[in-house]
Amino acid sequence: MQYRTLGNDLKVSAIGVGCMPMIKGGNIIYGEDADPDEAIKTIHRAIDLGINFFDTAQIYGPFSNEELVGVAIKGKRDGLVIATKFGFRFADNKITGVDGSAANARASVEGSLKRLGIDCIDLFYQHRVDPATPIEDTVGGLAELVKEGKIKHIGLSEAGPETLRRAAAVAPIAALQSEYSLWERDIEEEILPKCRELGIGFVPYSPLGRGFLAGNIRSLDDLPANDWRRNDPRYQDENFVTNLKVVDAIAEIASKHAVSNAQIALAWLLAQGDDIVPIPGFKRRMTMEDSAKAADVILDADDLAALDKAAPRGGTAGPRYGEAGMKMVRL
Repeated sequence: MQYRTLGNDLKVSAIGVGCMPMIKGGNIIYGEDADPDEAIKTIHRAIDLGINFFDTAQIYGPFSNEELVGVAIKGKRDGLVIATKFGFRFADNKITGVDGSAANARASVEGSLKRLGIDCIDLFYQHRVDPATPIEDTVGGLAELVKEGKIKHIGLSEAGPETLRRAAAVAPIAALQSEYSLWERDIEEEILPKCRELGIGFVPYSPLGRGFLAGNIRSLDDLPANDWRRNDPRYQDENFVTNLKVVDAIAEIASKHAVSNAQIALAWLLAQGDDIVPIPGFKRRMTMEDSAKAADVILDADDLAALDKAAPRGGTAGPRYGEAGMKMVRL
């Protein structure tokens, strides 16, 4: 496995593991329910392959995803970079709103540490920017947790360029996590350049377009009735049909290299800069092992040009979230 360095000298494997799909049931379901035993074996196999970067969050489940990761890493903690996120209020295990206050950061970190079974979180993200809390207050609270040894590095998720600038003026920001893939490239205009100006690494989530770019989904009928993606605007009606053109372009290059669509989509991201570390989501060893090979795929100039033509910035049909979700991103 190759390794890359995010901001604040945080070294991680070139491919990370998004642990969100690994729990059975929960509030965000992609495909069939995960088998927790297989999910734990997937984490163990990833560690064997040299992957050290594992991403979870308080809201996944909620809470149960952190617990599963905690079980999986027990006795294997050394050398791992465990990332989790806070930033919401809960009532009866349901999200009731965002909360970026320092007090919520402190309360959340204690709960995450307990569920993960560790004494320090390597990378602690604010999951969504809270418009009611100045980012200086949020990052100031996180900086106190760094001083106390509760967390090592501070991260933000779905923050806009001005928020990044203000945050970095308070304390070093190791990483920004935002959606980035061949069908979501808008961050290239202002956000990615701002990260580079400030020395902030970039961690793309949904690097396979929530599975769409992997090429196995050709209609909504391929998804279970309770699949979260049935509400994704990019999976709807004519948007779905239009977006398949990107999948077909990826498939052509995958055939040339004799690799999977997923490996090509991830290799494209890796080719966008050494400060980029995607975290595709997994729940099975087979898919994780396939995606891990993307770090060894080298795309030539013709490959990159073809993908750029097939999936230009702003070329994807439909927004990436519904109206409520779009109001929470790039603030």
